[in-house]
Amino acid sequence: MKERIPAFAVIGHPNEGKSSIVSTLAEDDSVRISPIPGETRRCREYPVTVDGREVIRFIDTPGFQQPRATLQYLSDNTGPEPEMLADFITTHRPDPDFFDECELLSPLADGAGIIFVADGSRPVRSVDKIEMEILRLTGLPRMAVINTKEKNRGEFLDEWKNEALKHFNTVRIFDAQRATYAERIDLLESLKSIDPDWQPALEEVIEAFKNDWDQRLTDTSNILINLLSQISRYSTRKSCPDEARIPEVKKSLLETYQTDIDRMENAAHKDIRKRFKHNIFNFEFPPTSVLNDDLFSKKSWRLLGLKQWQVMAAAGASGGAVGAKIDLAAAGHSLGLFTAIGGIIGAGSAALGIKPAAQARVKGLPLGRMEIQVGPLKNNFLLYVLIDRGFIYFSHVINWAHSRRDTSEVDRTGQACGKPGMTSRWSASQRKLISRFFKALQKEDSIKTGILKPQVTTLLQDTLKEISLLKQPLE
Repeated sequence: MKERIPAFAVIGHPNEGKSSIVSTLAEDDSVRISPIPGETRRCREYPVTVDGREVIRFIDTPGFQQPRATLQYLSDNTGPEPEMLADFITTHRPDPDFFDECELLSPLADGAGIIFVADGSRPVRSVDKIEMEILRLTGLPRMAVINTKEKNRGEFLDEWKNEALKHFNTVRIFDAQRATYAERIDLLESLKSIDPDWQPALEEVIEAFKNDWDQRLTDTSNILINLLSQISRYSTRKSCPDEARIPEVKKSLLETYQTDIDRMENAAHKDIRKRFKHNIFNFEFPPTSVLNDDLFSKKSWRLLGLKQWQVMAAAGASGGAVGAKIDLAAAGHSLGLFTAIGGIIGAGSAALGIKPAAQARVKGLPLGRMEIQVGPLKNNFLLYVLIDRGFIYFSHVINWAHSRRDTSEVDRTGQACGKPGMTSRWSASQRKLISRFFKALQKEDSIKTGILKPQVTTLLQDTLKEISLLKQPLE
């Protein structure tokens, strides 16, 4: 016997947010969403798959066009609900005026459950009551979702709830364009109550969703770990024809180094976005967010909670690559070269009595050969910043509903204030674990890295779970 996949037809008046609900619940940003009423003319199915297996299906439907005539027909033709719906479709299919009604009632005739969507920012109209009565007459399991798609969320909610309770098994308030993962799961949990026969199948669906979410957190942790591994060992080098061109070559190398690190971070963030099924991510970060600033910006580092001496230690007084070690190999031993380069790089941090973040070395090589190398990292501050920025990006990705098509509505009056990153909440033992892991990465100690990686993965997962429970994205 073929397994029955739970299916829900999302129904409502045109431009009430049906497509937004489908897009958010199915995590599918390919759903066409338009402000023009009546854009959806045919039913379209959006299956949700976990590990390659379909677990639930949502059906986007046209809006009602002839609700009064439809209600009259169903009221006059009593009998078994599936037969009544099938008779309506057979009778009215040739009439183009009833095309939308026949289309939207077809999945109901096949036994799909109902999710009725209403715009809670406006009052209940007589036509809304007619549409709700039509759905009540089907006798199918049904839920009303009051979509608070406007800023004015509460003015008509009580009116809608009182009316919807007369026609539906369950009534829920839901913001399709700002729904978090927890709110989506909560809505699915509510579907279990609309019919006892559906409960076992929906419990399996919810369990599959939760397991998949945990796997996404594991994948995100691994993406961050791979980024740290890649950057901790990365270096770039370039030949220098003579000492006079050292500043020019060094500047060019530093720019290349920073550009490459930026590219690696952006690629990691893109991988995180894909893991959460986002193809459209038109997000404008809040003005106070560190993600608006360059990765190597000292300002953003301070916003993440680093103290001034940590910023200087990481960046170096020369303004060079953050935490990078700068080596120079030159012909012979040049005291002037060592003093000029090494003195500039180490001056700021040495004045603070701390170990220089970057250093210069001169090696005796065959005459005429000179090479400058930037990297790999000499301290761990950049790696902590990368983790915190990854956490911030993750928090925005999971809070960006798949139905969003606009840029974020953020408060543009806020002023940047030093909010410590999530890593600052880690205990001393957790930070010690991370430091040991960083050291193993930098030494390319595969044995120790392999031993520590499961513990680090668990720490990152736990932090990602904590972020998932926050009501607002990190900045």
